[in-house]
Amino acid sequence: MIDSHCHIFEKSFNNEQESVILRAKENKVNKLLLVGFSKETNEQAYNLALKYPHYLYPTAGVHPSEVDENYLAKINELENFIKEHQVYAIGECGLDFHYDTTYKDEQIKAFRYQIELSIKYKLPIIVHSRDAILETYNTLKEYPDCYGVMHCYSGSVEMAKLFLKLNFYISLGGPVTFKNARVPKEVAEFVPLDRMLIETDSPYLAPMPNRGKRNEPSYLRYIMEEISKIKKINIVELDKILEANTIKLFRLE
Repeated sequence: MIDSHCHIFEKSFNNEQESVILRAKENKVNKLLLVGFSKETNEQAYNLALKYPHYLYPTAGVHPSEVDENYLAKINELENFIKEHQVYAIGECGLDFHYDTTYKDEQIKAFRYQIELSIKYKLPIIVHSRDAILETYNTLKEYPDCYGVMHCYSGSVEMAKLFLKLNFYISLGGPVTFKNARVPKEVAEFVPLDRMLIETDSPYLAPMPNRGKRNEPSYLRYIMEEISKIKKINIVELDKILEANTIKLFRLE
């Protein structure tokens, strides 16, 4: 298994990364994508990845919650970081109108800039979209050379069809295991296996039976098991397919 999206550098892990990584390996999680989302976390992801080569792979981005009136300076810092460090994707980035739309226009502009960086540097983009699915789609469709993944996808099957047409993968996380999560299960049933990824989004969105606890990559197996049931496919075969997808998208060794 490969966890295509986690943040194990965050404070909630209390410098327990070594034990978290050991548990991940014990649970057959073979690689982790460490996803940055701000100047600080981009550096944290990169520095942690240096300690575990060929196991941890860093990305860099500016999350919509980081966007404010100084977003252009943050985008410039991001590009300088990308020039000087090997990263495997741009993001996470995107649009989030859930809590605050004060900087809605700035979010869209910052998202556009990061899409352009992904094209310029020939990197996939990791897209966060919360309460902004249509705006996210309308922005991405203007950039046919952009490709990547809809991270922890929470939209409908109908919107998933549109993102697949844009050459995007759909990544599923903990919510697909929740008992009353009708839409994520419908999406899991619909998305073709060759366009699917899985992730934990650690430390967030822990799957059943650990819902409400701090999430970590070792819990990825619960997501895999649920998708195996939904897709009616042998879990070993499913693992091979999803690993291959992740390696292909992010060009991992």
